This record gives sequence, C-alpha cells and structure tokens, in this order.
Amino acid sequence: MELMFREPEKIFNSIDFISLSEKCMISLIQHDSFQVNIIQVWEQVLKWGIAQNSELSSDPSSYSKEEFNILKNTLQQLIPFIKFFNLSHKEFLDKVYPYKKFLPKDLRENLIKHYINQPNNNLEPNKTDEMEIDSIAVQRDLSIGKDYNTVVNGTNNIIYRLLNKGIVYKLVNLRVIEFFSDHNINALEIYNWLLNNQISANSIFLLGYFNYYGIITSLNNEKALNLFIKSSEKDHTLAQFFVGCCYKYGHGTIKNDKLAFEYYEKVASKGYLAAQLEIGCSYRNGIGIEKDYNKAFEFYRQSAEGGHTSGITMLGYCYSNGIGTKIDKQKAFELYQNAANLEDKVAQNNFAIMHENGDGITKNIEKAIYWYSRSAEQGHENAKNSLKRLQINNV
Repeated sequence: MELMFREPEKIFNSIDFISLSEKCMISLIQHDSFQVNIIQVWEQVLKWGIAQNSELSSDPSSYSKEEFNILKNTLQQLIPFIKFFNLSHKEFLDKVYPYKKFLPKDLRENLIKHYINQPNNNLEPNKTDEMEIDSIAVQRDLSIGKDYNTVVNGTNNIIYRLLNKGIVYKLVNLRVIEFFSDHNINALEIYNWLLNNQISANSIFLLGYFNYYGIITSLNNEKALNLFIKSSEKDHTLAQFFVGCCYKYGHGTIKNDKLAFEYYEKVASKGYLAAQLEIGCSYRNGIGIEKDYNKAFEFYRQSAEGGHTSGITMLGYCYSNGIGTKIDKQKAFELYQNAANLEDKVAQNNFAIMHENGDGITKNIEKAIYWYSRSAEQGHENAKNSLKRLQINNV
C-alpha cells in the first residue's frame, strides 16, 4: 500500500497488477496520478476483471450475454470510481461504448445523454471519400457470410420507428451504430457495401442518410437529397419524409415550403406521426399552405395520440393557447407533463413556465427550477435564460 501511494505507476503498469485484490484496485484507480489518462485506467480495469475469471477470453467484444454478466459482476465495485464523463467523445465511442453492457443501466443512459449533447460530435471519427473505398475488403466481408441486406433493412426499421416517436436524431444515430455492432459490422463496412449495392429503396435511402448526417463520409446534403428523391420514387416513406425536410430547411436545394408541405402531406396520409407533426406546424404557422388552426389541432392530435413526443407537446400548446380548440390549462398541464417525462426539452420548458407563473396550477418555483434545469441540460436556450434569471433573483 505504501508503494501504491508513492509510486502507483509501477504497480499499475506491472505485469503482476492483475493479482491485486479488489480493495487495492479501488485504492489504486482513485489515485490522483490516474485522473488524466482515464481511458488507460478503463483498459487496465477491463484487463484486471478478465484476469479474475479464467473462463473468459481476452476479447470482451465477442462475449455472450452470460460472459458479459460475469465480467459485469466482477467490475461492479470498481466502475463507480472511473471518471467516464472526463473522456473525449471519441474515447467514449471507441473504448467504452462497445462494452456498454458492463455498465449499470443508469450510468450507461446518463453517459449516452452526456456525449450525444456534446457539440460538434461525429459518430465516426474517421471520414473517407468514395475514392478511398477498399472494394477488396468489401468483397472479403461478403465472402465470409455477413448479411448486409438484413442489417440495412433492420437499420431502416430502427430509423423509421425511433423518428416516428420523436427521438432526437443523435440518439437515433447512436442506436443505429449499436445495431451495426450487434451484428459484428461497423459503419464503414455498411457504407462500403451501400456504395456497391444501390438496388433496393432501403439501400438507396440509407446511403442518403449517411450523407445527410455525415456518417463515415463528409456531409453532402445535395447528394443526400438526390438519393432520397430516388428512393422516394420507389414509395419509400422515410425517403419521402426526408425530401420534405430538405425542402423545408433548404438542405441540398433551394428552400421550398410548398414542396416540403406536399411531401409531408404524402407521408402523413400514410399515418407517419413525424409527418403529421410537420403538417400541424405548417397549418399553425401558414407555411407552404394557408393558415388553419383547426387543421393544425387535428394533425397535432393525430401525432400525439400515436405517441410522438413533440406531437404531445404541441397538442399541449394548442390547449394552453386555444389553437383550434378551447383553452384547457389542465389538459395542457397533463400533456406537457407527459412529454416532459419523455425528455422533450420544449415540453420541459413549457412545464416549467406553468409552474413559475402558476398558469392554471399552483405556483411552485422549486418545480419550475427543476424543469428549467432539465430542459437547459438538453440545450434549450429559453430554459437556460430562465434558469439564470431565477438564480440571479436568488429565488
């Protein structure tokens, strides 16, 4: 123990460190010398945990569910002392996220929320251009039986389902990367395969999706739009929705509210909740179509009843402000509360406002601060400003 506190590096880098007791390991990783290179600590802790279980292989990425649980149980007392939140986004994705099953559920979810909210984060740090594609590697992977078609189709289903519930795209993209990992395929392999297999509507759309969000390749909205249009011509619902997005925001083309509305309307008629939300916004604001509060309310209602978080928020907004319906503060309160618990930052901000002002409910500043904080943590600027105002006033 004396040597540990005097020269911890000697023990940490010794080939015999795996023989340390759990108590000694905890004391060692808490040492100030290891607060900078957290990723090295994590790698050594993994190595130590594996060494405590002779039946485990040295490659955790290949573990079965039972083997994951064995290592998880071995490391459960050490993990709380590792400062994961001090890692860079790249270190987290490359070195920790592949082994997320070792982490307690609450810690895992908090880490994911933390890193997806970091600015300028790329899901894959290594970019590549089409000229750099290794076609030999692609053929090699195909020859060993990787089912890319199944993965591409599954990825489309994930994107469709999560966006249709109002999950933010950063979380959607993390789930996509996780899905690739579950099938022992990385994003670069899928990208390479997509370049050589532009046949189905799903594969065309997914290549457009990679270009739209800059996954593996450089962000290219013009190319993404062309691919979305090509896929939409095959009646691909997601592709049609993204064409609407491109026209709405002017991504890869000149902004065109009328065309955006037409594409959203086509998808909304298929019952796609995310498109119904967009149509509701168009009618409420008179964008691409004549303003109509009654229709706005109806489309918000459809989206909300389907479970879209932003749809729930906007239906609450309608009840709060009498848009297309009578003002009903209690109904607004219930809808905001529902969406706020589903992590919708706009709902959290609006819910806080109701608490701060006593708008239809009993005034409660503590709850207002709580929900402003939750919203601010997700980047809502108005919530940040309101939180600062309350703090300055010493409320």
